[in-house]
Amino acid sequence: MRKPISYLVALPLIALLMSACTGSSGQGEVTFMISGEPAELAAYEKLVERFSEDYPDIDVSMIYVASGKEFREKLGTMFSAKVPPDVFLYNYRRLGDYAEAGAVEPLDSRLDKSTLLSRSDFYPVTLDAFTYKGRLQCIPQNLSSPVIYYNEALFDEAGLPFPRAGWTQEDFLSTAEALTKDRDGDGRIDQWGFGTEVETIRLAPFIWSYGGDFLDEPLDQPGLVLDTAEARQAIEWFVELQLLHHVTPDLVAETAQSSEDRFLNGSIAMLMNSRVGVPSLRTITAFKWDVAPLPLGDRQASVLHSDGFCMSAKAAEDAAHAEKAWTFIEFAVSEEGQTILAGTGRTVPSMVRVAESDAFLKSFPPTNNQVYLDAAAYIRALPMLPGWNTFEELLSKELQRAFYGDIGIDELIDSADELASVLVREE
Repeated sequence: MRKPISYLVALPLIALLMSACTGSSGQGEVTFMISGEPAELAAYEKLVERFSEDYPDIDVSMIYVASGKEFREKLGTMFSAKVPPDVFLYNYRRLGDYAEAGAVEPLDSRLDKSTLLSRSDFYPVTLDAFTYKGRLQCIPQNLSSPVIYYNEALFDEAGLPFPRAGWTQEDFLSTAEALTKDRDGDGRIDQWGFGTEVETIRLAPFIWSYGGDFLDEPLDQPGLVLDTAEARQAIEWFVELQLLHHVTPDLVAETAQSSEDRFLNGSIAMLMNSRVGVPSLRTITAFKWDVAPLPLGDRQASVLHSDGFCMSAKAAEDAAHAEKAWTFIEFAVSEEGQTILAGTGRTVPSMVRVAESDAFLKSFPPTNNQVYLDAAAYIRALPMLPGWNTFEELLSKELQRAFYGDIGIDELIDSADELASVLVREE
């Protein structure tokens, strides 16, 4: 018989902190904090339920916060109050401040002693992404990358071939233009060829595809290098999708309805997103959709999206409680745990043998799941640095201003140089 899963959802702050304190004190349940849409919550409900069947003596209480922004704010508040969750799922790009502060318990020794896991189980890029100053901060859960989701019905209607590996940025643009239409004849576009969130992480693969970068190497004393011919070319190409070619919704249209929602209702033909969107896209019944790799620039490039199961240093203060927290993490990233999550559509497993198994490759739709695995050959991670999370968010706001025509590229790059002052270099 399954035990009911307990939750802490959008509670008043004092109640949230008290609950987290219970989990981190070495007494009672293991608290596990996540964010995401309802479809993502369902995936982790299933994971926790299965864990409870195998480990009935370990209670896991989920702290669920739907909004990613609110999740980050609550997590920061809880750490500041010294009552963080025992386990939390977090993106490597946002972890630098916690890693530098010693707020996260490194998991190297636990992984190396595990009888369920070994380092060779995982795609190396995911382990590297979660390593800070030589210590593995969290165990990677997924190896995701942005891909192009496309509406097969709109392609068929336009007489266009479906995008495939090897298509170029020129192919992409001509396709997006052909799929951008005024369907009702009122003089306004109501079907767009392409949609995306305008964020730093969406720009990254295009920067790299042109041979540019964000930071100099080595990362102990990096300098921002967006003011190069290669980076400028990538930024121009990205921004001109909206400003010059008008194949994406303008600010008014995007504010009224997001590109993801427009893809769901069939008014955007191609959407750039990571694997996180799949559970929502599986609710589509009006048309078939699939995925293709990002278009090829001067070279193939993609950017790593990866969340990891992290243990707070507070949870590790009590050895017995830390062992419970690790047992849950170990199960979650084991072959069984990753197989459960793969079946929900939410993740591209970080464990190679699960990613290459039918549990992932035949988890439909999309049909072409191999696209995500092919990207492993050329995927890159953004840096884990103190201040990077703040820098990335601020740069995204400036990129949005450029994308929608409020500032030029020179001003964007100048702003980026100023924003880089928040970055804390490794010692």
